[in-house]
Amino acid sequence: MTPRTSAFAPVSVALALLLAAACTSKEPRSRTAGASADSASAGSTTPCPGDNAGLTLPAGFCATVFADSIEHARHVAVASNGDVFITIENRAPSPDKKPADAASPAASPTSLVALRDTSHDGRADLVKRIGTAGNTGIAVSGGYVYVDEGPDIVRYARADTQLVPTGREVIVSGVPIATGHKARNIAIGPDGSLYVNVGSATNSCQQKDRANESKGVDPCTELETRAGIWKFKAGTRDQVFGPKARFATGIRNAMGLAIGPDGRLYATQHGRDQLHDNWPALFPSTAYQAENPAEELVQVNAGDDFGWPYCYYAVEPKKLVDAPEYGGDGTKSTRCETKKAPLVAFPGHWAPMSLLFYGGRAFPARYASGAFIAFHGSWNRAPELQAGYRVVFQPMTNGAPSGGYETFADGFAGVPPNELQPGTAKHRPTGLAAGPDGALYVTDDRGGRVYRITYGGPR
Repeated sequence: MTPRTSAFAPVSVALALLLAAACTSKEPRSRTAGASADSASAGSTTPCPGDNAGLTLPAGFCATVFADSIEHARHVAVASNGDVFITIENRAPSPDKKPADAASPAASPTSLVALRDTSHDGRADLVKRIGTAGNTGIAVSGGYVYVDEGPDIVRYARADTQLVPTGREVIVSGVPIATGHKARNIAIGPDGSLYVNVGSATNSCQQKDRANESKGVDPCTELETRAGIWKFKAGTRDQVFGPKARFATGIRNAMGLAIGPDGRLYATQHGRDQLHDNWPALFPSTAYQAENPAEELVQVNAGDDFGWPYCYYAVEPKKLVDAPEYGGDGTKSTRCETKKAPLVAFPGHWAPMSLLFYGGRAFPARYASGAFIAFHGSWNRAPELQAGYRVVFQPMTNGAPSGGYETFADGFAGVPPNELQPGTAKHRPTGLAAGPDGALYVTDDRGGRVYRITYGGPR
């Protein structure tokens, strides 16, 4: 599912609650591989100043606006001193946007934005722009800010005393970027390994992409350089992208990429599109492609194969099944029995954009080691209502789901469910990071808002 990307007119708490209730009544229920799901914990708001930044959250949590007018903000990382770094998708600013202040304009391409709250009031008052070729991925590690600049993964040197990192070193060059999914989000392991997501160039490796009843290329040669995760060394300069560095395969687009508390790599997958549109004889109901395939949370080891393009995760049988491009009919799984199954399956087309394992102590203990996932929101769930546009919490214990997902933060879209489309949404959650004080930061690549979520309730 290719993500798509506005100033926000804050809605009242009452309206936000009304919208949340409307979404809850119509949203698909969570389906997990090995865990049942659903929770209504997002139905209450905390007594925050103003309107809680327009969001609905579990009791005791409060959302405020850390920054605004950060156009095309993608993933986010927070340094140990609280400085916030956000990648900026490299494209021209919207002509109808008028930034709130002189620190915000995106008049020229930018790689990342550095933000600092010098007054300690929960809002950035220093905003600096760095570089000229941003994309999506970002990480802070070992005195450097690592940035996805499309075909290159680079790093800038920094210290806690300096807001603006300096220098530019190319760590990996030659990453494919020409067509299809272009985000090159990253994660850095405790051993210094640099993991890079390279999403697919096509929907399902068809001979003619997204064409009616086009057979799949078999074997899918695209897998040599796309639709997987590549592994490099974060501390080594001038590495060159190539097939030998492939760590895992069969992941259409692992937009969420994170190291879990167990030191292992986890990812989310965007499922394929157009099951009915491309194969109407096999899937006569448009409702089938609205619900299928599920989005996935997976645990990734070296050599793992998650099945794309040969397989997709079907909601009703709760398993990987053969794709129609490779002879599938929605039930059989001849080619998929040896592929690695997801830990958790989420509603179709919600578009998981980022993944964060919460390691802070500021939130209640139940959030420790669990996973937050930002869902960008769907564009292709018709005839069902579009959905997603929220941050969910997935309880985890020892690397396995320990309960169903629950909506944690909702209300980003700011419009009634029956009016919701990517172009009508006011905000779309994109990146996630935790600060040294345990606050949760959420970026928005639609309206340019950066949210800061804190907890002040009972323990």
